Amino acid sequence: MATTASFSMIGVAGRRLRVGQWHAQGGGAIQPAAPGNGAQRAPRPLVILGGIGMNMEMLEPIASRLPHRRILSFDMPGIGQSPDPIFPYTIPHMALTLAALLDRLRIDSVDLLGISWGGAVVQQFAFQHRARTGKLVLAATSAGGTMIPGNTSILSQMLDPMEYSVEKTMRRNLAMFYNGGGADRVSLNAATAPSPLGWGCQLAAFAAWSSAPFLPLLGMPVLVMGDADDQLIPPANAHFLHNAIPGSKLEMTEGGGHLFMLAQPDAFIARLTEFLDA
Repeated sequence: MATTASFSMIGVAGRRLRVGQWHAQGGGAIQPAAPGNGAQRAPRPLVILGGIGMNMEMLEPIASRLPHRRILSFDMPGIGQSPDPIFPYTIPHMALTLAALLDRLRIDSVDLLGISWGGAVVQQFAFQHRARTGKLVLAATSAGGTMIPGNTSILSQMLDPMEYSVEKTMRRNLAMFYNGGGADRVSLNAATAPSPLGWGCQLAAFAAWSSAPFLPLLGMPVLVMGDADDQLIPPANAHFLHNAIPGSKLEMTEGGGHLFMLAQPDAFIARLTEFLDA
């Protein structure tokens, strides 16, 4: 699937990041009003952050199905076409980087969708920048270091960054890593190999982080989504997040595996838009 995004390199928070935007033209513009309701503004921009090693092109099946909403994402350092990090980074640092990027783009508030590893950054952002967070969607993710671990063979395979820095080897590993547990296959044609340093920094940042202490403090609307057949982030993690976040909503699917949002994109988008537009 060809990407419909526009990409640019932006310097932010001491880094150069490859930033992607979908449907950016007209984002935030006044939309036609329903009779008698007056003018209605366009929905908040949606930030989507993907899983470990995921370059932005892999988000195309989601972003292309949301034509009426401005979508924003970026490649993490050492992932996709963002340069390698000079220094290791933490999840709170990447949340601050996202805030600085929104400042550069003059975006006041956003809705957030975090997939797997990206779910850590959006949880941290929602805690650090509650005034800038509209709604929060957590898909196939966990509370970090306190997570219930998944399939040990998959987890052990992730620990060698060299297994993911060569295109052929990466595709073979991602087929197991991302499709594991799912009845519906996920296309990996858009995937590009991360650098060993980029992969390693993502692993280290996630391992040293946990959202468990602040989850009860999240007061915005939150949708937690998981799949019963996810072998990487078992469904117990979705239930943990749901129980820890006051007023959150839980949606569970079956047969999609870890990347159920890409394996079953139409069903995922239906649930996502229902929540965001409510």
